[in-house]
Amino acid sequence: MSPLTKTRRTGLSTARRTGALTATVAVIATALAGWTAHASPQPADTSGQLPSSLTAQSLNWHTCAPPTPAQGTQPAPGRAWQCATIKAPLDYTHPDKKTISLALIRTKATDPHRRIGSLLFNFGGPGASGVSILPTFGDEFQTLNTRYDLVGFDPRGVGASAPVTCLTDKETDAYYTGNSPGDTALPQDPATFARHYLNSCRNNSGNILSHVDTVSAARDMDLMRHVLGDRKLHYFGMSYGTKLGAVYAHLYPHHVGHLVLDAVMDPTKTPLQEALAQTAGFQLALDNYMKDCAAAHGAACPTGTTGSDGGNQKLVALLTALNQHPLPTRDGRKLTADLAFTGIMSALYSQSAWPTLTTALNEAQHHGRGDTLLALADAYNGRDPQGRYSNINSANTAINCADQKQRYTDTDITTHLPQFRDASPLFGDAMAWSLTTCTGWPTATTTDTPNVNAPGSAPILVIGNTGDPATPYQGARHMAHALGTGVGIHITLTGQGHGGYTSNNTCLTNLVDHYLLNNTTPPNNTTCT
Repeated sequence: MSPLTKTRRTGLSTARRTGALTATVAVIATALAGWTAHASPQPADTSGQLPSSLTAQSLNWHTCAPPTPAQGTQPAPGRAWQCATIKAPLDYTHPDKKTISLALIRTKATDPHRRIGSLLFNFGGPGASGVSILPTFGDEFQTLNTRYDLVGFDPRGVGASAPVTCLTDKETDAYYTGNSPGDTALPQDPATFARHYLNSCRNNSGNILSHVDTVSAARDMDLMRHVLGDRKLHYFGMSYGTKLGAVYAHLYPHHVGHLVLDAVMDPTKTPLQEALAQTAGFQLALDNYMKDCAAAHGAACPTGTTGSDGGNQKLVALLTALNQHPLPTRDGRKLTADLAFTGIMSALYSQSAWPTLTTALNEAQHHGRGDTLLALADAYNGRDPQGRYSNINSANTAINCADQKQRYTDTDITTHLPQFRDASPLFGDAMAWSLTTCTGWPTATTTDTPNVNAPGSAPILVIGNTGDPATPYQGARHMAHALGTGVGIHITLTGQGHGGYTSNNTCLTNLVDHYLLNNTTPPNNTTCT
């Protein structure tokens, strides 16, 4: 049994789905190598009913400033990038009332004479800032940039778009550390902490907290499409971004141009089923890491050479020891069991981070230091070296809870805990208790599974990676089926890690590029190895 059982970890989601994390962890690898809930029914379709003050607005593109801490601290993106804001209704059922500003970033097509239009990106989470992340992908989208303006945006509640704000940076440090250092006292009891967290979100976020659902974000994308001057939406969604794209296709099937859904959320699973699948997915990724580590390092592998059971025991022993004796790090913080757990999970998003995980575990087990595991945890948690947090975790909780009907009780978790422990002795407990995240949250939807059926839509690429821990492979197959016959085109990548296109698989890259650039749809059920 994992030492992370019913702790304050229940206050926030344990595992996120973000394509951005894969890139971030890869950068770290390189650097370190050197309530009473009320239902919110799906709003009526107000497309075509927005006031002209919104539909006729023009965008004032300008030089981008460096991203804000809430967006995730990065350098200014450079002269090739331009930034703007677009006004959108706070509440689409009252589109002529209060508005919010949504942040955009773009780089223009490098071959303007052959320009197709804008290609919008969402990198998942939910809660990842597209304005901050898109410029960091470097050459990955260079080919697509020849004929598309690449456009990133901060969805409502995220980054610079009316951000959801909950804990202070010091409180967030205390939360993720798993204790209450210094004068930053947080409630230790999970239920009391959940109330404190919710009240902080209400007090610091304002009206946006009730309007961060995925349906509203999809309507924002259609407004962006219109204001950007595109007849059809061209879109690349990763991780949670696949859910956003699929919901858009359901709402606006005849506005779909080219949609790529990569690292796909399963639209058929309840939150409990999804968490259980994720638990098994992370255990599979861990097992694959341990096999690779044993083959590469033999007896020097920190998870040993005896297979999954022995490796899990070593990791549980490490976390148990950290519960009693946290390890020192260079910046003065201690590596606790909670932070080490997050660091391990973070490295499993990308096969390129496996060597860093080996270094981190050896450092902790044999040298009494927690620096590398802490760096991995900080990347996952959105903490910069100055101790400032992005709002990805606040937004993640708010969006997930707005999209979720079910509110799980302690009894629910206790009932299903054996299934989670069977799926993973390391991850099971924490993943199970994370289901109580939304208990008491003030807004909910009327269903736990989104409607993504999109009859009449153009074909949509749906990419699943067989070794994806955060969005297990079967989700892509289910999504392709749910979109409808002739709409969902299922593509399999036989590989490791979260997502496919940025893994540099030539077969998959060519399929996606030809689809987006040449309007060539590959056969359904194509496999790339």
